[in-house]
Parts: sequence; C-alpha cells; structure tokens
Amino acid sequence: MGMRMEAFGNTAEGEAAKLYIFTNSRNTEMAVSDYGATLVRVMVQDQNGDPCDVVLGYDDAAGYENGGYFFGAVVGRNANRIGTASFAINGTQYQLTENDNGNNLHSGPDFYSKRMWQVEDTTENSVTLSLFSPDGDQGYPGNVTVGVTYTLTEENEVQIEYRGIPDADTILNMTNHSYFNLNGHASGTILAQEIMIDAEAFTNADQESIPTGEIVSVAGTPMDFNAAKAVGRDIEADFEALKLGCGYDHNWVLGNEGKYARVAQMTSESTGIKMDVCTDLPGIQLYTGNFITDERGKNDVHYRRRQGLCFETQYFPDAIHKSNFASPVCGAGETYYTKTSYRFYL
Repeated sequence: MGMRMEAFGNTAEGEAAKLYIFTNSRNTEMAVSDYGATLVRVMVQDQNGDPCDVVLGYDDAAGYENGGYFFGAVVGRNANRIGTASFAINGTQYQLTENDNGNNLHSGPDFYSKRMWQVEDTTENSVTLSLFSPDGDQGYPGNVTVGVTYTLTEENEVQIEYRGIPDADTILNMTNHSYFNLNGHASGTILAQEIMIDAEAFTNADQESIPTGEIVSVAGTPMDFNAAKAVGRDIEADFEALKLGCGYDHNWVLGNEGKYARVAQMTSESTGIKMDVCTDLPGIQLYTGNFITDERGKNDVHYRRRQGLCFETQYFPDAIHKSNFASPVCGAGETYYTKTSYRFYL
C-alpha cells in the first residue's frame, strides 16, 4: 500500500485542490480529490494485465467545478429527488430550491460536490474528508459536520463510509454518483456489459421521476435484474417506466434487509473485469447516463449517452413524503452512518 498527493488545479475562486492517490499491491489505484470529496479515478488491471480506468471524470478541479453530470460526486444532504422541493419535520415546513421540474434534485443548486472539503486524516490506504453544513444550508434544518472516508483495500475494494451527527432532526441521505464503465472510461457505451441487482421490486415513479409510493414487482418486466443480463437488452423496451426515464433511472428495493451485503454486480466480457456493489442501505438507483450529450472528460475524451452507469445507494427518492418508505430523517444527536463499497476482480 502507498499514498501520494498531487496538485489538482484551482477553483474559480483560486482555491488549490489536491488529489490523494492510493495504490495497493495489485496495482489497483484509487484517486480522491478534496474538491467535492470526489472519486476521480479507479484504475484496475484487466484480464491482460493492462491498467483500465473504470470511472468517468475530469482532469482537474475546474472540470468538476464546471461539469454538470455529478461524475464521482458525493451527494448530500439528500441524494435524488424530493417532490415539490419542500418537506415538513416536526410540523415545520422547509423549502428547498426547485431545480428539477418544480422538485429538488441532489439538494442543489449549492451542491456538496461543488465545495472544498477538509482533509481530516490520511493513512497509507484511506482518506477522511469533512464538510460543515450549517443550519439552513440548502434549506435543511440543523448544523451537521458530514464526513466521508474512502478506503482502498488489498482485496481491490473501494469502500465509502459516510458519517454525521446533526444537532436538529434533519434529512441525511448521502451517496456517491460515480459513473462506471468496466471497459474503460474512454471505451464507448456500457450497453453490452451485464449487471445484476438483488431486488424483487422497484419504486414506481411519475413523469418527473417522483415515486408514487407504489412498490412494483420486477417479475416479468424489463426491470428484473435478478439474473444478470446486458444493460442494453431491454433498455428500449415498450415499458412505461423506461419511457418516462428515457432508459434506466429508477430506484430498486434491495433484498439486504438493512444489512451490509452484496446487492449488485457489473461484468465486462471485453476486459474480464467484474464489480460487486455492497451496501447497508435499502435502495439503489441505477442510472444509465441517459442524458449525457457531449461532455469533455479525462484525457480529452468526449463522453456521450450511456457511456457509464451509476449505482447510487440510498434511501428511496422522496422518502420524506412516503410513510411506507424507510425514513431518511436523522434525529438530533443521533449518528448517521452508512457504508457502500465497490469491489473489482477478474
């Protein structure tokens, strides 16, 4: 194991960003920036022993500052959507910014991923970053210092742990928005790569991607990934959910019963690389990059539609408004902790 640090350019305000790079004995590399607590690079060896960068991203902090697709982003306080961009806790109404068809998406527009984070600690294989989010930040109640720890293990696992203790009841529902392509970030679409999701149901959503509250069985539908299948096999199927989402952009109801377990897998026949996704959260958003148009990324690569996919572990979208969904509210003085990992192997 080893860690090195490099300059990662400056923000528009002149803040100097850094890149923390970790390498294990298998020559797997994880690179994290203090700008946005962003996962910038994951380099793994393919079946021929060649290095393969499996996440989409940019070459410097300015790219992430200007980019609009959340490449590698830590999302908080709340990932995904809140309907009507408002909610109530303990009888008090809170208003968020309407940044998605009258709703709120990823707690924007003042995103956590567009801020400098403090590096609290580094080891030979991990970095811990923190961000103070004051009462009223993004419209949410309560002061909270959120923390994110990235760890690269000898088992080629990128572990992401999230922490926070708010001083008032508030929503805490953080995720990572990395786009994965196991053929390599510059290789084109992910449609031929296979995925599995351990879920018997998904949360039905309306035309604005706000859940209706209905939990729908995946059986006999294009949403069934219990047996691994190519991403592109059913993505253009004549199915209402896929038409409304312009492809896969939905939340699956995981079968892990709140326990940390493997919930999804991704496989590339071309490189031989496989990825397991583990989490203790109840939901996972599969997003297949349906709205990427032409985005200049790392090494001058132009990313286009469906060139990467996201496995965003989470409480269900709009859970604050759905009594039958697990609550995303963290009480005053309570510890918010959750863990998600991505493990790579041949």
